[in-house]
Amino acid sequence: MAGYEIVCLSDTGKVRSGNEDAVAAEPGLGLAVLADGMGGYAAGEVASRLAVDEVLSELGSSLPHLLLKSGGDLDRGMVEDLRFAASRANESIVKLAGRESDYEGMGSTLVIAVLSANRIHIGHLGDSRAYRFSDGRIQQLTRDHCWIDEQIAAGQLPPEALADPRYKNIVTRALGIEDEVDLEVHEHQAGQHDIFLLCSDGLTDMVSDTEMASILALKESLPWRAQKLVDTANSNGGRDNISVILMRAAVEPPASWATRLMRRLHGDANG
Repeated sequence: MAGYEIVCLSDTGKVRSGNEDAVAAEPGLGLAVLADGMGGYAAGEVASRLAVDEVLSELGSSLPHLLLKSGGDLDRGMVEDLRFAASRANESIVKLAGRESDYEGMGSTLVIAVLSANRIHIGHLGDSRAYRFSDGRIQQLTRDHCWIDEQIAAGQLPPEALADPRYKNIVTRALGIEDEVDLEVHEHQAGQHDIFLLCSDGLTDMVSDTEMASILALKESLPWRAQKLVDTANSNGGRDNISVILMRAAVEPPASWATRLMRRLHGDANG
């Protein structure tokens, strides 16, 4: 293994005139960030870009030191750092909305992922999601922070209520809603060949889990598969902005003939 491969794509879709999603990554740190903005005029675009920039800046400074730790120290530090980065982003959005009347009420979902060794830490707010594709199966790793999902989980509404458009997109956690945010953070195992997908609801509303799994299973490059996910969402209607981040541990390229020869001369049977 050598480093991480991360591909980020964001597309306006077929209906919206602007793109209120934002994505960014720092492959050297195994770090990826995705945000889906909310608000009138250009406020959603401003909120999502501010969220991604703040998180990337904060974690870009803290992760190089944190990743030198291991075990419980790493896990505790990761939770603290992710939550602090989200808090800084929330503070910036709230302050800007308070200063500029055009930005009043703006907010953003957030997904942060940090891939390290054999694990991944994911923090999220709202209905943007993270998935793991492993051994041909796709698994949703995040739970949507939406009013309808929480009502169904509490037994207050039947699962069929998900199809009611009145309840769609009512998020219960997001940046910019309150002065304080409660970033949900979890750690998951990361297998050698696992692919992790971060995405906005512009993808998940248009592409089923089955379709996503079939695309991720293709023996194509990671950029090709990311583009295929976006293209499929657009083919299915593209009713919202579509953002996709794919990440995995990068496999070392095949050794050159000269390197293989030197390994054989030194008795390495795998050379």
